[in-house]
Amino acid sequence: MASNKDGDENEAVTNFREYLRIPTVHPDVDYSKCVEFLLRQAQSLNLPSNIYYMAPGKPIVIITWVGQKPELPSILLNSHTDVVPVYPECWTHDPFSAHKDNNGNIYARGAQDMKCVGIQYIETIRKYIKEKLVFDRTIHMSFVPGLCVFIICTEYCNEYYLYFVLDEETGGDLGMKLFVGSPEFASLNVGFALDEGLASNDDSFSIYYGERTLWHLEVKCSGTPGHGSLIHENTAGEKLHYIINKFMNWREQEKLRMKSCKLNVGDVTTVNLTMLNGGCQINVVPPELTVGFDVRLSVAVDITEIENIVKKWCEEAGEGVTLEFMCKSAYIQPTSLTPENPWWVTFKNECDKMNLKTKTYIFPGATDSRYIREVGIPAIGFSPMNNTPILLHDHDEFLNEKTFLDGIDIYYNIIKSLASV
Repeated sequence: MASNKDGDENEAVTNFREYLRIPTVHPDVDYSKCVEFLLRQAQSLNLPSNIYYMAPGKPIVIITWVGQKPELPSILLNSHTDVVPVYPECWTHDPFSAHKDNNGNIYARGAQDMKCVGIQYIETIRKYIKEKLVFDRTIHMSFVPGLCVFIICTEYCNEYYLYFVLDEETGGDLGMKLFVGSPEFASLNVGFALDEGLASNDDSFSIYYGERTLWHLEVKCSGTPGHGSLIHENTAGEKLHYIINKFMNWREQEKLRMKSCKLNVGDVTTVNLTMLNGGCQINVVPPELTVGFDVRLSVAVDITEIENIVKKWCEEAGEGVTLEFMCKSAYIQPTSLTPENPWWVTFKNECDKMNLKTKTYIFPGATDSRYIREVGIPAIGFSPMNNTPILLHDHDEFLNEKTFLDGIDIYYNIIKSLASV
């Protein structure tokens, strides 16, 4: 039984809180103390570790427990080490103090996203070693730079703001994205990976097996400039109006489909107008206007067909309308949740044995799992946090210590079985 008194606190909770106190916070992350902490953990487990740099100042720490049959494909337990920025004045407690209240709630940036998972991996391996267990497969723990993204409407000092945060879509490009294509990653011989999921507000556990295809695109509309007192033909504004209407109608269709079919956000295509640029003065008709959209394509759509539709809209809008993709991710096959996938069968069987209520989803944002799946390795996103409000990237992010410790027990059974597949 965990105690709320620091003096007799569970060692795993103590390690978790120490990790949370390391401010690996964007935009200028200093990873040095984090790396030092992780290497110390490896030493405490008497396990070898390596540090790789796919980009300057972006360390990837790998801690390895070699199996009895190292020639078999290994298990990768992945987590990211950095966290999103904070507004300290909007927190009840210092966001890097890892304050634990009388209810056992531990408040800190990264409590849910996702330093909890990194420590749960370490403490699970620690239990195996203490119990002198051995497995056929090698287990690698990877600690990489990269963050998860969400668009959040939240309260900032009694006012509400819509804000966008850094994620694996930027940080991951210098971490896992490069790592999976490296000889160092190939040497790990990974057969299956676990990565982050999300908390669940109810008693269920969320399991993520795929991600949508990310598009960041810009449509540039050129037209006749002139004085604002006249009605010009072929203006940039008219063309922009046509384009925006097409995208926003698409968005409305997806909203209605999600509501009428009772789908989750990961099951539909999300379309959001995120940028508008152009014009120099209120009474001058501009020669050019630009609109930017964030589009997350459902795994069920034909991406080529959708791209052709968007190109057709640009043609229909008129001459001088161009489409540019700032980010155009390839379609990545979700991890199979069928009896033919032994990794999934093993994962799900262990959940069933523990009587865990589980729900499967397509992840609404983006994680490192997509890079792992892209090279043909099945991956599951899973963070064992049920009956917990989803507070990643929000003020007063917290995780209860009992939920944290229960998560170690859950990983204990799941990883043990995966390492024996």
